[in-house]
Amino acid sequence: MNASERTYQLMNLDCANCARKFEENLLKLDSVSQASVNFAATKVRISGTASIEEIEQAGAFDNIKVARPDQTTSSQPIIFKKENLPAFLAALIMVLTFVLGYFNPGQKDLIEYGYILAIVVGGWDLFRTGLRNLFQLEFDMNTLMTVAIIGAVSIHQWAEGAMVVVLFAISEALESYSTDKARHSLASLISLAPNQAWVIEDNQEIVKDVSQIQLNQIIRIKPGDRVALDGEVIKGSTSINQATITGESMPVVKELGDTVYAGTFNEEGVIDVCVTKLAEDTTLAHIINLVEEAQEEKAGVQSVIDRFAKYYTPAIMVIAALVMLIPPLFFNLSWSHWFYQGLAVLIIGCPCALVISTPVAILTAIGTAAKEGILIKGGRHLENLAKIRTIAFDKTGTLTQGQTQLNQTIALVDQPRYEILIALESRANHPLAKAIVEGLSNKLDNKKMVDLEAFQSITGKGLKGIYQGKTYYVGQPILWQNHLDSIDKRISEQLTELQEEGQTVVLFGNLQEIQLILAVADQVRDQAAESIGYLNDLGLTSWMLTGDNLATAQAMGQLVGIEEIKASLLPEDKLAVIRQLGSQAPIAMVGDGVNDAPALAAANIGIAMGGTGTDTALETADIVLMSDNLLQVPATVKLSQRTLRIIKENIIFSLGLKLIALLLVIPGWLTLWLAVFADIGATLLVTLNSMRLLKSSVYHSSTKNAKMNKI
Repeated sequence: MNASERTYQLMNLDCANCARKFEENLLKLDSVSQASVNFAATKVRISGTASIEEIEQAGAFDNIKVARPDQTTSSQPIIFKKENLPAFLAALIMVLTFVLGYFNPGQKDLIEYGYILAIVVGGWDLFRTGLRNLFQLEFDMNTLMTVAIIGAVSIHQWAEGAMVVVLFAISEALESYSTDKARHSLASLISLAPNQAWVIEDNQEIVKDVSQIQLNQIIRIKPGDRVALDGEVIKGSTSINQATITGESMPVVKELGDTVYAGTFNEEGVIDVCVTKLAEDTTLAHIINLVEEAQEEKAGVQSVIDRFAKYYTPAIMVIAALVMLIPPLFFNLSWSHWFYQGLAVLIIGCPCALVISTPVAILTAIGTAAKEGILIKGGRHLENLAKIRTIAFDKTGTLTQGQTQLNQTIALVDQPRYEILIALESRANHPLAKAIVEGLSNKLDNKKMVDLEAFQSITGKGLKGIYQGKTYYVGQPILWQNHLDSIDKRISEQLTELQEEGQTVVLFGNLQEIQLILAVADQVRDQAAESIGYLNDLGLTSWMLTGDNLATAQAMGQLVGIEEIKASLLPEDKLAVIRQLGSQAPIAMVGDGVNDAPALAAANIGIAMGGTGTDTALETADIVLMSDNLLQVPATVKLSQRTLRIIKENIIFSLGLKLIALLLVIPGWLTLWLAVFADIGATLLVTLNSMRLLKSSVYHSSTKNAKMNKI
């Protein structure tokens, strides 16, 4: 981070349109080179020398303040918030005045004073902001409402003016409350990691703030405690509920050498943990940072809406002026009536509902997914995922568990040179090689592993080594066919049979003979077939990309339900396939985030599994699944589709209600309170509709129907 770059927590930032205006005001300051306002996290990032006073001055139009260290931004019950009291007091005054007018209609002066009092009490802050903006020719929500209320008072529509003030004030309070609820997903993540921990020093337990704990210090985690920092278990064993990180619903046993993560919950035993990451570097801290950045990034549809909203308010103001002038001037109709209609149209000019239609849904979805161990790194990726039609899976470590085992060894000669084979495979860094070495370790007996005179890796095919002047090979049958004119028919039949069983076949020998047939297999993930079934239900076509031969790949495809297969692929071939498929339709690629990095980057959406195991996955992919549960893939797709559907509904709500209100102008039926209801109703509908995503369980290992119904 640049030395001049600072991040501040904000207070009173409850309006997406206000966040946009606040950012524009900051960028106008000479002392600010860059500014980014994160409406979702209520934070501002500033580059430059601007003081807190300058920052707050830029937000003075809506009383936006920088939170001091001793201030809290936590949500309170709506009725107890100090800033909401004028709204409820004005509502009480208005109701009492209405009751007085109903039972004593002759008390006109008293009734009039009652409505005026309600207007002043409920609209004082609104008027100050609105009039200041009016003098500066800044036409926002506060300006439009102020003009409309002043207009209503000028034609003695006291009751309607009071109604507008009260409904607007209450809507602001409800919008603030709803936005706080939408932000709750991220806030709950931040609160997971404890601020203090038990530290072992000189065999004594002492309490320390996590900010004071250093690498390699020992912390003690007791039953019922949350883990304060990432680390490695050095003493004891326990069960840890790490749903907050990976989304796994069942506790995970942690023993010596296992990693525990900050924010997870210790259910049983006492463990001592050697700290491996400081507070700002923990997996949970990375998740929170990524979620905050993701919620700040705009989806494509949001950028379009922002551009539209920029011209929407001026257009409505022009329409309001035409409504006020055309009927009286050209049709000799009542000035007062059409002036009133024009005021109502002004109220419709507030674009708040439209502006928040996307960000509230996006921040809610991203926050909800993060709580379930799914990191979506921006609204753009969430939107793009909803549009994909093809999804490609790497086989090893994605559709399979990545724990390859040697299942069968077939000797074709009396004395195979196991020691040479083990020497070759020991040089390789590949799951197949590791499985073969482990599986044949007992074959060495009293023999020592030999030293090879030369070694070469043949990319994507196998290995080559020289021992005592002879060249030996281990690898795929295609490699062998390049060195022998033909493979014995009996051997070919054995190879085919093993491959059709879904096993990977490896051959070993020299140029004159094949000495060994090795059958290696990886276990298919338990959720693989179910996950592919979900994706089929969602209308996606699944592909499998693998370096294995076609027969083995087809056998795997039958097990998991994938028909579209590309086999015998080198790493660069996978990249080419992704580019080819992506040219036909939007595509997602699912891999481990390391070996598949080029393919993940080339896909429209890259999805990395097992993000707890590597920081590379967190940086490489667009979406990171913190666990290895494949069910999170269709669940994330389903969440993205639902989010995009809710955004479309929000746009329809926000524009539809305002269009209906505008149509009421034609017969002259639009009233001020109806216009306010159209604006407030749209804003509340959009916010509440988006909050449905808070209840989405995007990760839940259970039966197919139960899981998908919860998404």
